[in-house]
Amino acid sequence: MASWEIGRLWQTLTYFEIVPLVNCWQRLFKQGQSKSKRSSTNMVILVAGATGGVGKRVTKKLLERGDRVRALVRDAARARDILGEGVELFEADITIPETLKPEMMRGVGAVICCTGTKVQPVEGDTPTREKYYQGVKFYLPEVVDTPELVEYEGIKNLVRVASQHIPAATDRMIFDFTNPNASLKEIWGAVDDVVMGGVSQSNIRLAGDRAIFSGNVSTENNGGFASVRTRNFENPLDLSDYEGIELRVIGDGKRYKFIARCEGKWDGVGYSYSFDTIYDYPTTIRIPFKDLIPVFRAKTVEEAAELDSGKVYSMQLMLSKFEYDGELNPKFEAGSFRLEVEYIKAYGGKTKPQFVQVSSAGVTRPNRPGINLEEEPPAVRMNEQLGGILTWKLRGEEAIKSSGLTYTIVRPCALTEQLGNKALYAEQGDNLRGQVSREAIAQLCIEAIALPEAVNKTFEVKEEQQGNTNWKELFSSLKKDN
Repeated sequence: MASWEIGRLWQTLTYFEIVPLVNCWQRLFKQGQSKSKRSSTNMVILVAGATGGVGKRVTKKLLERGDRVRALVRDAARARDILGEGVELFEADITIPETLKPEMMRGVGAVICCTGTKVQPVEGDTPTREKYYQGVKFYLPEVVDTPELVEYEGIKNLVRVASQHIPAATDRMIFDFTNPNASLKEIWGAVDDVVMGGVSQSNIRLAGDRAIFSGNVSTENNGGFASVRTRNFENPLDLSDYEGIELRVIGDGKRYKFIARCEGKWDGVGYSYSFDTIYDYPTTIRIPFKDLIPVFRAKTVEEAAELDSGKVYSMQLMLSKFEYDGELNPKFEAGSFRLEVEYIKAYGGKTKPQFVQVSSAGVTRPNRPGINLEEEPPAVRMNEQLGGILTWKLRGEEAIKSSGLTYTIVRPCALTEQLGNKALYAEQGDNLRGQVSREAIAQLCIEAIALPEAVNKTFEVKEEQQGNTNWKELFSSLKKDN
């Protein structure tokens, strides 16, 4: 009989924060650490124009909620000063196609585009510039960039690259091991039969563009399983809009299990699915949520409800000598094993926006018959003097709509530096006038990428009275573009 390794048991219990006193100490120790290490998703959100007024707010809000953000910027050194640590920087210029490399899109599931032609007051002094951007007083503006290049050619370049690399709008990437980062190493840990007195050993490591779950499984001391499991996600995954889980693996011919949990307990009910692998051959495994079997320590729990896919707390990969209720795994062999995993994602979901664009109210108004220019904002009145900025923004919108990507096009009214604590009002037809804070527009963009109700809709938006916005109601009130 092999000796039981108490040290490994203790390591497992402390890693997964099972021991109450140690758990409390760990939480105190980690208070200053970033929540991104325990982020509930590995999908990257690309923010283009991340150092601008709306873009830097979008980036900050995404980071605060634990998302993985990649900022597309012209000057990485300047961007680091503005955006701080925690954000990935990719230096490129949307007006120069050759700078938009495919690696820019690696792991990206959605794009929030806040790029725009730089406009400044002609006077150019600091007090004037501050008043100009606050909307305190009108100052004669001038464009610094070329609107055709930024608003149209640049957008065309960006959507071309995005459409080639963003996954299907019905999928949600959870773990993309082809695009590893530190959080993947922090969130997965081994749970082997040492917890039951056994001596099997396993680990998960990143190598190249795969996560490799490997080790040695032994039946000594009545053991016979090895596994790796995530710590509980900081925020449980809401996968209620999806049909199931998809894994892309290269196996060794053995039968493995995928397990998900919809409660935060360490030793509660798990929902399990067994899948076979082909030796050294890539295989796509699709696991419908309805086919997951509720189990407790490999015994089926007949009275358990189906998995609540709206709150998935953790995931696990396992090699076990047992199937369910005492039946043996027909492909089990003691000894070494190896399972390579390319990704874990949810599939079959409701379509959500892949590309959110911050455009502008008024893009259709220049030269529109019947327009009273005296009632229009300066951008409409001075469209020609500003290089046709609104005309080219409209052309950029058309490029997005014809790209094949699902999208949301936001046309804010006059942007301000206010707090963003007012309810938003949206309308279609490009007749809306008013003001809206950059803070509120940033939040709207973030909400849009998570809501099917926002897909393929173009609208104008302004602030109304004090209060909160019901995002689902706002997007549902709008019609899809023709």
